[in-house]
Amino acid sequence: MRSIWVTFSKEGVHKYPAALEDPNLATGDWDDVSFLGYPHRHIFHFKVWIEVFHDDRDIEFIQFKRWLERLYAEVESSSSVLQLDYKSCEMIADELAEHIQAMYPGRWLKISVAEDNENGCEMEYPVDKDGGPNFENTEAIDDVFESLK
Repeated sequence: MRSIWVTFSKEGVHKYPAALEDPNLATGDWDDVSFLGYPHRHIFHFKVWIEVFHDDRDIEFIQFKRWLERLYAEVESSSSVLQLDYKSCEMIADELAEHIQAMYPGRWLKISVAEDNENGCEMEYPVDKDGGPNFENTEAIDDVFESLK
């Protein structure tokens, strides 16, 4: 498997409402993170890997990066396609993955989203295997070899 990757960053504001009242988060002690329940700013850093099928610009990475950035950019005074809003890093990655998969279907994908390039998530999106033969079933293997004759 081969892939390319691109990076970009985006300023955003989010919050974690549960942090205000969840006793596991609002502890009142050294590990208290109740402040996360209020809107706060981050620079979100993205790293996106996508599968390519050959080694000669299957997906040109500068164009891919520019397209990803435009998903979050205010284009011609209209709203951007994607909003960071009050989403977690994981939610941001999942939403971005949906847009990438719609544009580039059938490709393995991995997305890292980090707050201030310090803490974040890494989410992997394997290729949907529903369209191919099930090789756990030995009859499927026989069917594939039979179709090659």
